[in-house]
Amino acid sequence: MDILGATLRIYVDDLDKAIPFYEGLAGGRAHRFERGGVEVAAVGCFLLMSGPESQLEVLRKVAATIAVTDVEETHRVLTSLGADVIAGPVPTPVGRNLIARHPDGAIYEYVDRRG
Repeated sequence: MDILGATLRIYVDDLDKAIPFYEGLAGGRAHRFERGGVEVAAVGCFLLMSGPESQLEVLRKVAATIAVTDVEETHRVLTSLGADVIAGPVPTPVGRNLIARHPDGAIYEYVDRRG
């Protein structure tokens, strides 16, 4: 399992107002999509999210998003080390993801760019 990097999850009230700042900070354009009623903008290492509080409340429990080469392999490694996979693997707009609770209780999202 190779970890390629991590994405910081940021919750904003107004995605349209927040995007220009993060585009300037990251030096790139936002990739926007919607998932489960939450509007999302990926900008560099930042993942901006805005939407109904009921949806954001669940998302706030995830400490970070970790990019990996292969979610299936990550699933095997995590479970062999004692993590509890609580969601996924499932397809996303750009690959696949899973949500896992580590033995210390921290919750992370793992994503890959495979179809």
